[in-house]
Amino acid sequence: MKSTLEIANRFREIILNGTWVANTNYKDQLDGLAWKIAVTPIQNLNTIAVLAQHIHYYVSGINNVFKGGALDIKDKFSFDFPPISSQKDWTNFLDKFWNDATEFANLVEEMPDEKLNQVFVDEKYGTYLRNIDAMIEHSYYHLGQIVLIKKLLA
Repeated sequence: MKSTLEIANRFREIILNGTWVANTNYKDQLDGLAWKIAVTPIQNLNTIAVLAQHIHYYVSGINNVFKGGALDIKDKFSFDFPPISSQKDWTNFLDKFWNDATEFANLVEEMPDEKLNQVFVDEKYGTYLRNIDAMIEHSYYHLGQIVLIKKLLA
């Protein structure tokens, strides 16, 4: 099996459809979740909505690079989003998240394996593989937070 296909499937697993590592995924945790729960603050933690938007921010920004564009995302803006103020806003965000995550996985899968060891935008960012792996690991980190916040809100 091609390495890029394996990596794309690892990404699909955390966001869209897997249960192997965490016994859940973003889609399982967020689909059907009421927007009022998603935006409910608890103590000084980020809300579920903000954490999901944060991960989407990076998925979308990396997709832009995969498609030949610039790396326009900045860590300092990765938690700055317009408020979600209705179920429609939440549903629209989730649809975009799932579509962009699917695109991310497809773009990784379509890459030649040789691309994985190439520089990602600038040498200071490492390789494509390092950035894709970081996206997967970062997603697991915040998925754990989402699961815990949901339990605290239940």
